[in-house]
Amino acid sequence: MDTDTTSPDILGFTIASRNARGRVVRLGPALDSILAAHAYPPALAKLLAEALVLAGLLGSTLKHEEGQLTIQAQAEGGVVDLLVVDYRGGEMRGYLRFDADRMAEAPATPSLFALFGKGYLAITFDQAVSGERYQGIVPLEGGSLAQAAEHYFAQSEQIPSLVRVAVKDLGDGRYAAGGLLVQHLPESEEGRERLHTRLDHPEWQHVEALAQTVGMDELADPALPLDDLLWRLFHEEQEVRTMPLGQIRKGCRCSAEHIQSVIARFPPEERAAMADENGLVHVDCEFCAKSFPVALPA
Repeated sequence: MDTDTTSPDILGFTIASRNARGRVVRLGPALDSILAAHAYPPALAKLLAEALVLAGLLGSTLKHEEGQLTIQAQAEGGVVDLLVVDYRGGEMRGYLRFDADRMAEAPATPSLFALFGKGYLAITFDQAVSGERYQGIVPLEGGSLAQAAEHYFAQSEQIPSLVRVAVKDLGDGRYAAGGLLVQHLPESEEGRERLHTRLDHPEWQHVEALAQTVGMDELADPALPLDDLLWRLFHEEQEVRTMPLGQIRKGCRCSAEHIQSVIARFPPEERAAMADENGLVHVDCEFCAKSFPVALPA
Protein backbone atom coordinates (compact mmCIF):
# COMPACT_ATOMS: atom_id res chain seq x y z
CA MET A 1 0.00 0.00 0.00
CA ASP A 2 1.28 3.44 -0.88
CA THR A 3 1.88 5.66 2.13
CA ASP A 4 2.32 9.37 2.76
CA THR A 5 4.04 11.19 5.59
CA THR A 6 1.23 13.73 6.00
CA SER A 7 -1.98 13.15 7.91
CA PRO A 8 -4.81 14.30 5.64
CA ASP A 9 -8.39 14.62 6.83
CA ILE A 10 -9.56 13.00 3.59
CA LEU A 11 -7.86 10.07 1.91
CA GLY A 12 -8.98 8.64 -1.41
CA PHE A 13 -8.14 5.07 -2.37
CA THR A 14 -8.55 2.59 -5.18
CA ILE A 15 -8.31 -1.20 -5.31
CA ALA A 16 -7.75 -1.71 -9.02
CA SER A 17 -7.80 -5.50 -8.93
CA ARG A 18 -11.31 -5.39 -7.45
CA ASN A 19 -12.65 -2.41 -9.45
CA ALA A 20 -13.26 -0.59 -6.17
CA ARG A 21 -12.71 2.97 -4.98
CA GLY A 22 -13.43 4.92 -1.85
CA ARG A 23 -12.86 7.72 0.59
CA VAL A 24 -12.05 7.76 4.29
CA VAL A 25 -12.59 10.95 6.32
CA ARG A 26 -11.66 12.10 9.81
CA LEU A 27 -12.99 15.30 11.39
CA GLY A 28 -11.64 16.99 14.52
CA PRO A 29 -10.89 20.71 14.96
CA ALA A 30 -12.98 21.73 11.95
CA LEU A 31 -15.93 19.81 13.37
CA ASP A 32 -15.55 21.46 16.78
CA SER A 33 -15.40 24.87 15.12
CA ILE A 34 -18.66 24.27 13.25
CA LEU A 35 -20.48 22.87 16.28
CA ALA A 36 -19.23 25.67 18.55
CA ALA A 37 -21.44 28.19 16.73
CA HIS A 38 -24.54 26.57 18.25
CA ALA A 39 -25.27 25.06 21.65
CA TYR A 40 -26.65 21.80 20.30
CA PRO A 41 -27.69 19.02 22.68
CA PRO A 42 -25.29 16.04 22.40
CA ALA A 43 -27.65 13.92 20.28
CA LEU A 44 -28.05 16.73 17.75
CA ALA A 45 -24.35 17.58 17.74
CA LYS A 46 -23.67 13.94 16.81
CA LEU A 47 -26.36 14.07 14.12
CA LEU A 48 -24.83 17.16 12.52
CA ALA A 49 -21.36 15.62 12.82
CA GLU A 50 -22.59 12.54 10.96
CA ALA A 51 -23.99 14.75 8.19
CA LEU A 52 -20.70 16.65 7.93
CA VAL A 53 -18.75 13.40 7.58
CA LEU A 54 -21.09 12.35 4.77
CA ALA A 55 -20.51 15.71 3.09
CA GLY A 56 -16.77 15.10 3.23
CA LEU A 57 -17.08 11.58 1.84
CA LEU A 58 -19.33 12.59 -1.04
CA GLY A 59 -18.02 16.09 -1.70
CA SER A 60 -14.45 14.91 -2.07
CA THR A 61 -15.53 12.84 -5.10
CA LEU A 62 -16.19 16.04 -7.08
CA LYS A 63 -13.68 16.47 -9.90
CA HIS A 64 -13.04 20.19 -9.39
CA GLU A 65 -12.50 22.21 -6.22
CA GLU A 66 -15.05 24.78 -7.38
CA GLY A 67 -17.80 22.16 -7.27
CA GLN A 68 -20.13 21.94 -4.29
CA LEU A 69 -21.90 19.07 -2.56
CA THR A 70 -24.97 19.89 -0.48
CA ILE A 71 -26.88 17.53 1.80
CA GLN A 72 -30.27 18.70 3.02
CA ALA A 73 -32.71 16.83 5.21
CA GLN A 74 -36.23 18.20 5.52
CA ALA A 75 -38.83 16.55 7.69
CA GLU A 76 -42.00 16.91 9.70
CA GLY A 77 -43.22 15.26 12.85
CA GLY A 78 -39.82 14.93 14.50
CA VAL A 79 -37.44 16.96 16.62
CA VAL A 80 -35.48 18.27 13.62
CA ASP A 81 -37.25 19.94 10.72
CA LEU A 82 -34.21 21.09 8.72
CA LEU A 83 -30.56 20.05 8.42
CA VAL A 84 -28.16 21.50 5.84
CA VAL A 85 -24.44 20.85 5.27
CA ASP A 86 -22.22 21.54 2.30
CA TYR A 87 -18.69 20.89 1.10
CA ARG A 88 -16.64 22.89 -1.37
CA GLY A 89 -12.90 22.55 -1.97
CA GLY A 90 -12.16 21.19 1.51
CA GLU A 91 -14.37 23.74 3.27
CA MET A 92 -17.45 22.70 5.22
CA ARG A 93 -20.34 24.32 6.97
CA GLY A 94 -23.60 23.09 8.45
CA TYR A 95 -26.47 23.71 10.83
CA LEU A 96 -29.79 22.24 11.89
CA ARG A 97 -33.08 23.65 13.13
CA PHE A 98 -34.95 21.85 15.88
CA ASP A 99 -37.79 22.07 18.37
CA ALA A 100 -36.18 22.62 21.78
CA ASP A 101 -39.28 21.54 23.71
CA ARG A 102 -39.57 18.25 21.82
CA MET A 103 -35.84 17.67 22.16
CA ALA A 104 -36.12 18.02 25.94
CA GLU A 105 -38.67 15.18 25.94
CA ALA A 106 -36.66 12.91 23.62
CA PRO A 107 -34.52 9.99 24.89
CA ALA A 108 -30.76 10.44 25.19
CA THR A 109 -30.20 8.43 22.00
CA PRO A 110 -33.24 9.11 19.81
CA SER A 111 -33.90 7.04 16.70
CA LEU A 112 -33.69 8.52 13.21
CA PHE A 113 -37.48 8.51 13.06
CA ALA A 114 -37.73 10.33 16.40
CA LEU A 115 -35.31 12.95 15.12
CA PHE A 116 -36.93 13.51 11.73
CA GLY A 117 -40.34 11.89 11.67
CA LYS A 118 -41.39 11.71 8.03
CA GLY A 119 -38.77 13.24 5.79
CA TYR A 120 -36.33 12.96 2.94
CA LEU A 121 -32.65 13.40 2.23
CA ALA A 122 -31.65 15.46 -0.81
CA ILE A 123 -28.06 15.14 -2.08
CA THR A 124 -27.04 17.73 -4.67
CA PHE A 125 -23.85 17.79 -6.75
CA ASP A 126 -23.04 21.13 -8.41
CA GLN A 127 -20.28 20.84 -11.00
CA ALA A 128 -19.05 24.44 -11.18
CA VAL A 129 -16.85 24.01 -14.26
CA SER A 130 -19.42 22.31 -16.49
CA GLY A 131 -22.44 23.97 -14.89
CA GLU A 132 -24.13 20.60 -14.42
CA ARG A 133 -26.30 20.07 -11.35
CA TYR A 134 -27.59 16.71 -10.21
CA GLN A 135 -29.86 15.96 -7.27
CA GLY A 136 -31.00 12.66 -5.80
CA ILE A 137 -33.75 12.39 -3.19
CA VAL A 138 -34.38 9.41 -0.91
CA PRO A 139 -36.63 8.88 2.13
CA LEU A 140 -35.06 9.31 5.55
CA GLU A 141 -35.28 5.66 6.44
CA GLY A 142 -33.04 3.25 8.31
CA GLY A 143 -31.11 3.63 11.51
CA SER A 144 -28.79 6.47 10.51
CA LEU A 145 -27.95 9.08 7.90
CA ALA A 146 -25.24 6.71 6.63
CA GLN A 147 -27.90 4.11 5.82
CA ALA A 148 -29.98 6.76 4.08
CA ALA A 149 -26.89 7.61 1.99
CA GLU A 150 -26.52 3.95 1.03
CA HIS A 151 -30.15 3.99 -0.13
CA TYR A 152 -29.31 7.05 -2.22
CA PHE A 153 -26.53 5.24 -4.04
CA ALA A 154 -28.66 2.14 -4.55
CA GLN A 155 -31.66 4.08 -5.89
CA SER A 156 -30.23 7.15 -7.60
CA GLU A 157 -26.77 6.03 -8.70
CA GLN A 158 -27.27 2.26 -8.85
CA ILE A 159 -23.70 1.76 -7.69
CA PRO A 160 -22.96 -0.86 -5.01
CA SER A 161 -21.79 1.20 -2.03
CA LEU A 162 -20.96 0.83 1.63
CA VAL A 163 -21.12 3.84 3.96
CA ARG A 164 -20.04 3.85 7.59
CA VAL A 165 -19.94 6.88 9.91
CA ALA A 166 -18.93 7.10 13.57
CA VAL A 167 -19.01 10.03 16.00
CA LYS A 168 -17.23 10.07 19.36
CA ASP A 169 -17.85 12.51 22.22
CA LEU A 170 -14.43 13.48 23.59
CA GLY A 171 -15.89 15.58 26.41
CA ASP A 172 -15.71 19.32 27.06
CA GLY A 173 -17.78 19.99 23.95
CA ARG A 174 -15.26 18.31 21.64
CA TYR A 175 -16.01 15.58 19.12
CA ALA A 176 -14.15 13.33 16.72
CA ALA A 177 -15.86 11.76 13.74
CA GLY A 178 -14.89 9.58 10.83
CA GLY A 179 -16.40 7.87 7.86
CA LEU A 180 -15.73 5.30 5.15
CA LEU A 181 -17.19 5.15 1.65
CA VAL A 182 -16.45 2.15 -0.59
CA GLN A 183 -17.93 1.72 -4.07
CA HIS A 184 -17.73 -0.75 -6.91
CA LEU A 185 -16.86 0.85 -10.23
CA PRO A 186 -18.99 0.11 -13.30
CA GLU A 187 -17.45 -1.99 -16.05
CA SER A 188 -16.97 0.08 -19.19
CA GLU A 189 -15.69 -2.58 -21.57
CA GLU A 190 -17.95 -3.05 -24.55
CA GLY A 191 -20.07 -6.16 -24.48
CA ARG A 192 -19.70 -6.78 -20.75
CA GLU A 193 -22.34 -6.38 -18.11
CA ARG A 194 -22.11 -3.16 -16.14
CA LEU A 195 -21.15 -3.93 -12.57
CA HIS A 196 -23.53 -1.36 -11.14
CA THR A 197 -26.43 -3.59 -12.15
CA ARG A 198 -25.12 -6.45 -10.02
CA LEU A 199 -25.05 -6.06 -6.27
CA ASP A 200 -24.01 -9.72 -5.95
CA HIS A 201 -20.87 -9.49 -8.07
CA PRO A 202 -18.15 -11.62 -6.37
CA GLU A 203 -15.56 -8.81 -6.56
CA TRP A 204 -17.91 -6.45 -4.74
CA GLN A 205 -18.92 -9.07 -2.19
CA HIS A 206 -15.24 -9.57 -1.31
CA VAL A 207 -14.49 -5.86 -0.90
CA GLU A 208 -17.71 -5.29 1.00
CA ALA A 209 -16.90 -8.11 3.41
CA LEU A 210 -13.51 -6.55 4.19
CA ALA A 211 -14.95 -3.04 4.57
CA GLN A 212 -17.64 -4.27 6.93
CA THR A 213 -14.99 -5.25 9.46
CA VAL A 214 -14.26 -1.58 10.20
CA GLY A 215 -14.92 -0.69 13.82
CA MET A 216 -16.76 2.44 14.86
CA ASP A 217 -14.01 3.18 17.38
CA GLU A 218 -11.43 2.95 14.60
CA LEU A 219 -13.29 5.39 12.37
CA ALA A 220 -13.55 8.04 15.07
CA ASP A 221 -10.12 7.49 16.67
CA PRO A 222 -8.13 10.73 16.18
CA ALA A 223 -4.91 8.87 17.04
CA LEU A 224 -5.30 6.33 14.21
CA PRO A 225 -3.89 7.64 10.87
CA LEU A 226 -6.16 7.06 7.91
CA ASP A 227 -3.45 5.12 6.07
CA ASP A 228 -3.22 2.71 8.99
CA LEU A 229 -6.99 2.30 9.03
CA LEU A 230 -7.03 1.36 5.34
CA TRP A 231 -4.15 -1.07 5.87
CA ARG A 232 -6.12 -2.83 8.60
CA LEU A 233 -9.07 -3.24 6.25
CA PHE A 234 -7.43 -4.10 2.94
CA HIS A 235 -3.92 -5.41 3.61
CA GLU A 236 -4.90 -8.71 1.98
CA GLU A 237 -5.25 -6.95 -1.37
CA GLN A 238 -2.39 -6.87 -3.87
CA GLU A 239 -2.36 -3.14 -4.41
CA VAL A 240 -4.24 -0.34 -2.68
CA ARG A 241 -3.39 3.11 -3.97
CA THR A 242 -4.02 6.05 -1.67
CA MET A 243 -4.46 9.71 -2.60
CA PRO A 244 -4.19 12.34 0.14
CA LEU A 245 -6.94 14.89 -0.52
CA GLY A 246 -5.98 17.53 2.02
CA GLN A 247 -7.36 19.04 5.18
CA ILE A 248 -10.92 20.04 6.04
CA ARG A 249 -11.67 23.56 7.25
CA LYS A 250 -14.71 25.38 8.51
CA GLY A 251 -15.76 27.44 5.52
CA CYS A 252 -18.80 29.61 6.13
CA ARG A 253 -18.86 32.07 3.25
CA CYS A 254 -20.80 34.83 4.97
CA SER A 255 -19.26 38.30 5.01
CA ALA A 256 -20.53 41.85 4.79
CA GLU A 257 -19.08 42.15 1.28
CA HIS A 258 -20.74 38.97 0.04
CA ILE A 259 -24.09 39.88 1.56
CA GLN A 260 -23.93 43.37 0.07
CA SER A 261 -23.26 41.90 -3.37
CA VAL A 262 -26.35 39.69 -3.00
CA ILE A 263 -28.54 42.58 -1.85
CA ALA A 264 -27.36 44.63 -4.84
CA ARG A 265 -29.10 42.15 -7.16
CA PHE A 266 -32.53 43.11 -5.84
CA PRO A 267 -34.54 45.99 -7.34
CA PRO A 268 -34.14 49.35 -5.50
CA GLU A 269 -37.66 49.24 -4.03
CA GLU A 270 -37.09 45.78 -2.56
CA ARG A 271 -33.74 46.83 -1.11
CA ALA A 272 -35.39 49.83 0.53
CA ALA A 273 -38.04 47.58 2.10
CA MET A 274 -35.32 45.45 3.68
CA ALA A 275 -33.59 48.31 5.45
CA ASP A 276 -34.26 49.76 8.90
CA GLU A 277 -34.56 53.46 9.76
CA ASN A 278 -30.77 53.77 9.62
CA GLY A 279 -30.53 52.33 6.13
CA LEU A 280 -29.08 49.01 7.34
CA VAL A 281 -30.15 45.53 6.31
CA HIS A 282 -29.69 43.00 9.11
CA VAL A 283 -28.85 39.53 7.79
CA ASP A 284 -28.45 36.49 10.01
CA CYS A 285 -26.19 33.60 8.98
CA GLU A 286 -27.65 30.35 10.25
CA PHE A 287 -24.39 28.50 9.64
CA CYS A 288 -22.15 30.55 11.91
CA ALA A 289 -24.87 32.17 14.08
CA LYS A 290 -23.71 35.72 13.31
CA SER A 291 -25.71 38.82 12.42
CA PHE A 292 -24.43 41.22 9.78
CA PRO A 293 -25.72 44.82 9.61
CA VAL A 294 -25.08 45.79 6.01
CA ALA A 295 -25.47 49.24 4.47
CA LEU A 296 -27.53 49.43 1.30
CA PRO A 297 -25.37 49.55 -1.81
CA ALA A 298 -25.22 52.93 -3.49
